[in-house]
Amino acid sequence: MHDSPDPLRPAGVGWRWAAIAAAVVVLAAAFAYVGGWLTPGRLTAGRLVDELQRNGGLHPGYRRNHAKGVCVAGYFEGNGKASAYSTAPVFAAGRTPVIGRFAIPGGNPYAPDSSVPIRSLALRFDLPDGQQWRTGMNSMPVFPVATPEAFFAQAVAGERDPATGKPDPAKLAAFFDAHPETGPFRAWVKTARPSASFVSESYYGLNAFYFVDARGDRHAVRWRVVPEAADASAAPAGDDDYLVRDLQQRLAAAPQRWHLRVTLAAPGDPVDDATQVWPPERTEIDAGTLVLEREQAQDDGACRDVNYDPTVLPAGIAPSGDPLLAARSAAYADSYRRRTSEEAGIPGYATPKQEKRP
Repeated sequence: MHDSPDPLRPAGVGWRWAAIAAAVVVLAAAFAYVGGWLTPGRLTAGRLVDELQRNGGLHPGYRRNHAKGVCVAGYFEGNGKASAYSTAPVFAAGRTPVIGRFAIPGGNPYAPDSSVPIRSLALRFDLPDGQQWRTGMNSMPVFPVATPEAFFAQAVAGERDPATGKPDPAKLAAFFDAHPETGPFRAWVKTARPSASFVSESYYGLNAFYFVDARGDRHAVRWRVVPEAADASAAPAGDDDYLVRDLQQRLAAAPQRWHLRVTLAAPGDPVDDATQVWPPERTEIDAGTLVLEREQAQDDGACRDVNYDPTVLPAGIAPSGDPLLAARSAAYADSYRRRTSEEAGIPGYATPKQEKRP
C-alpha cells in the first residue's frame, strides 16, 4: 500500500530540487572549465599572465604588461558626427571626462623608454549617465597575431635566455615561420623607431567593434587617435625616462590634443582578425577631440586602480567576435587581481578601491 501524499509538501518539490542541483553542477562545471581545472592543457588567463610575468619579471603592485606608465586626465569633446552610427552619449556634441594612461609594453616598470618602439594609450570615458567606455590602444597599425594561443606562443618564443639575457633568435624565427599572419606587423616593425614623445604618436584600437545606431543596426568600426602635435625631436641620450619628462614639459605649455578617427568597414572586410588592416579608402569620421590637460605619477594617480578592459562598453558600442578581446578582458582581470592584492602589502600604498564593471 502506497503512502498518501504529505499535505505539507508541495507537489513537484522533488523535481524542483533536482533542477536546482543540476544548475549548481552546471555552474560549477562552467567555472571549472573557465579556470582550466577540467582541461589543464587549455590556455587560461592565469597561464597567459604567468608567461608575461616570466618575461617581465615579478614586480609586486605593477601591471604584468605595460607596467611602466603615467596617468593623464582631461576630456573628450564630441562633435556629433558619429551619432548617426552609435547611440553612445560620448559621441554627442559636448564634453566627457577622461582618465587615461600612457605606457610602454613589457612587465618591467624600470625599463628604458628606448627599449621598445611601441607606446600605448589607455582611456576611460566617464559618460554622464554613469556608463563607461574603456579602450586600450597602441602606436602600431596592426597586431602581430590573431588568436590568444598565438600570442601565448609568441610570448614563450620571446623568453629571455638566462645566458644572454635576450630572446633566442632561433626560437623567434621558428615562431614567425610558423605564423605567416605576422607578416604585416613584421613589415611595420622593420622601420619602427622608439619615439621621443607620447604626445606625437597616433594610437590604434586594433580590434574591431560595432557601433549600434538608434534603429539597432550595427556598423563594424575601428578607431584611432591622431595627434595635433608635431613629431618630437630625438630622444635625449642617457635618459631612460624621457617620455614622462617630455610629457610634463608639453602639458606645462598647453593641453595636448588628438582627433578620434573612426573607420567604417565595408562588406567583406575582416572584423574578427586584428592582423589584417582595412584598405585606406574606407569611410572615416572625425568623431571629436581628445584633450589631455594634466599628468600624475601612476603610483597614486587616478589611473592606478583602473582596469582598462576593452570590453567595458556603453550602450551603442558592442564587441566584435575577435577572440583577442575576450582574452584581453580575462588577462587584464587576472593582472588586476594580482597587483591589487600585492599592493595591500606594500608600505606606502593605500588599499586600492575595487574596480567594478558598470
